[in-house]
Amino acid sequence: MKPFFTFLILFGWLLTSSAQNANAQFWKQMEQFVKDNYQKYEYNIPMRDGVKLFTAVYVPKDASPENTYPIMMNRTCYSVGPYGVDQYSVNDLGPSPYAVREKYIFVHQDVRGRYMSEGKWTNMTPHIPNKKPGDVDESTDAYDSIDWLLKNVKNHNGKVGQWGISYPAFYTSASAIDAHPALKASSPQAPIADFFFDDFHHNGAYTLGYLWNTPLFGIQKDKPTSEDWFKFFDRPTQDSYDFYRRLGPLKNASKYYGPENFFWQELTAHVNYDEFWKKRRIVDHLRNLKHAFLVVGGWFDAEDLYGALTTYKEIEKHNPGAFNSIVMGPFAHGGWSYEQGHHLHHHLYFGDSLATFYQKEIEAKFFKHFLKGSGSSDAGLAEAYMYDTGSKEWKTFGKWPTGTSEKRNLYLQEGGKLGFTAPNKPLSFSQYVSDPAKPVPYTTDVPGSFQITPRNYMSEDQRFASSRPDVLVFETDTLTENLILGGEITVKLWVSSTGTDADWVVKLVDVFPGHEKNSPYTPAGISMSGYQMMVRSEVMRSRFRNSFEKPEPLKPGALTPITFKLQDVMHTFKKGHRMMVQVQSSWFPLIDLNPQKYVPNIFQANPSDYIKATQRVYHQAGKASLLEVEVMK
Repeated sequence: MKPFFTFLILFGWLLTSSAQNANAQFWKQMEQFVKDNYQKYEYNIPMRDGVKLFTAVYVPKDASPENTYPIMMNRTCYSVGPYGVDQYSVNDLGPSPYAVREKYIFVHQDVRGRYMSEGKWTNMTPHIPNKKPGDVDESTDAYDSIDWLLKNVKNHNGKVGQWGISYPAFYTSASAIDAHPALKASSPQAPIADFFFDDFHHNGAYTLGYLWNTPLFGIQKDKPTSEDWFKFFDRPTQDSYDFYRRLGPLKNASKYYGPENFFWQELTAHVNYDEFWKKRRIVDHLRNLKHAFLVVGGWFDAEDLYGALTTYKEIEKHNPGAFNSIVMGPFAHGGWSYEQGHHLHHHLYFGDSLATFYQKEIEAKFFKHFLKGSGSSDAGLAEAYMYDTGSKEWKTFGKWPTGTSEKRNLYLQEGGKLGFTAPNKPLSFSQYVSDPAKPVPYTTDVPGSFQITPRNYMSEDQRFASSRPDVLVFETDTLTENLILGGEITVKLWVSSTGTDADWVVKLVDVFPGHEKNSPYTPAGISMSGYQMMVRSEVMRSRFRNSFEKPEPLKPGALTPITFKLQDVMHTFKKGHRMMVQVQSSWFPLIDLNPQKYVPNIFQANPSDYIKATQRVYHQAGKASLLEVEVMK
């Protein structure tokens, strides 16, 4: 049995009971297929520094010199179990059941320092660009592994592909750099790009919602093991808001993690974007790439939306000769890897068999073309598959962003209005009082709020927030025609605070009309009438407004510009709907509380540092707060 967190990441709690029954029957059939058609082997592959990495290899039984197969590799920190040559992986043997049935030589490897592999574990292993003899990183480990497999595993066709979801996708990206010549196709899916901007931070603000899972990434094992060696602390409640509110200042969290949790020590010591984080930014090394890429992400991925978009754009910008395609669907983290049937994200229904479409029509074709076919640049795939989360349909483009959209400014206006007309009053602002003792919650989904990572909030109904006095709401009139946003969004605020630091959470929301009907699959007790669907959201900490490396306090009362990316979007705001923007200064406990009094290290803030502050957002001539959006014609 794989560790429980792998199951959560890939299959989660999203399936209904009927879907679970059908899913169980399907995987029972797949289990029999795997046992009938694959032979499993286990190896300890030596790296150039002598460290041995545990590797499981599944070879099709009909492989022969006349019937060869490509190698498909997955490198992971989450265990390649079950261990034993007679114990078969089924659920995640390949990137999809279609790949398993089509047959490849599947290779699963515990990365350095994890589970049955030797060596020392390092989070987001820094890439070494100019290696000296004896230097090792994930690139060299992948190179050495591929080289060994080509020499020691029989009946391959000389071509290698790789895939990974989430942290394993980081290894996919890292393994693609300075790659072995046999590597022909890579698919980083929900890849981590930079821990200061996705997963454990949002624009440098600590993702408090990840606190519970820190042992997973911060405890070293003392020897190869097939069992989990780390432990999570017991949660006294499933209500994360209540738990973290009672926890108090962030420094109190240290009682759960002592010096043995090296990752917690790293998080609390490196609070700015210093060299520790910069050298772990793997996307800066995606250069001189020679093979094909399929980057996959989900519009509702609470963990690595930034990672998927940034990985694709870095490859595209710096490797003009490489085949590079991107897929963004209405999925949560890893949601494309399993089929729901009737596809929902939290309360919202988006269509049927969406994961199957992706797996069969995109992913399977990608790997087949580059590993079994000609491998030409004409793969029969679009450059960008973007699911429109408003019109609920797939759209394809020649590149992303398209370059054909019109950039327009969506202004926050006096009286809670929102529109494309710039304000002209000489002085105009909206204000609220932000109180760290009563922070704005990020979700009302109590059962899902204290899982291994936050998840459902990415499309959640925001009526619980818009009714609060410490949340500003700006709204358009009812739209008289469809408005399609496709591309990047940049937030440009003019603000002031009575404090010396402040967070600015900006949410773009689609407000459904009062006559909106429920879908046949809308969960019981939920009404789509007036639903405020969060389309995109992000937080920016004032201290980082000019530099993530060198934070600086706010000057109380001074008008200050705050600019940050809200991440890309592909969404049609339909005729009869309204567009809404919400602005607030806490997002709890997804993001740790800003004391609103500048302190050098929020992990060391004292209770007295947490103060109320009056926050102003300006909408006046010359200093107009806005969202720069890309409107599709």
